[in-house]
Amino acid sequence: MTTVNSKAMFDCDCQTIWQIVTSLTDYSWRSDISRIDIVSETEFIEHTPDGYATTFRVTASEEPKYWAFDLENDTIKGHWTGSFTAKNGRTEIDFTEIITAKKLVMKPFVKGYLKKQQAQYIADLQQAIAKK
Repeated sequence: MTTVNSKAMFDCDCQTIWQIVTSLTDYSWRSDISRIDIVSETEFIEHTPDGYATTFRVTASEEPKYWAFDLENDTIKGHWTGSFTAKNGRTEIDFTEIITAKKLVMKPFVKGYLKKQQAQYIADLQQAIAKK
């Protein structure tokens, strides 16, 4: 099991970041996915530009403070949590992923992959907020 945590501060309110992060229909700001298929109110599938699919099942949602889901694809499975905290007119995000590699050969690469993916997500989110 691998745990990766990322925190960042943004110059906007929690509701704005919440709307961007949780939208399953407006994901054009994300460079890591090409489309999202909405299966139900609590399940969706993200597809990378290479066609790789990951299924997400929402386990908790408290707008605009907390969002959590389980995730799974062919190589990994785990849990993601996101906290959104107002601080002096700004918003701090705190995202944590706890992931298990399904294939032993993938285990050494999971942490580096997750760190890179979270850094790209935060960079994409910063650009999306700058456009608001």
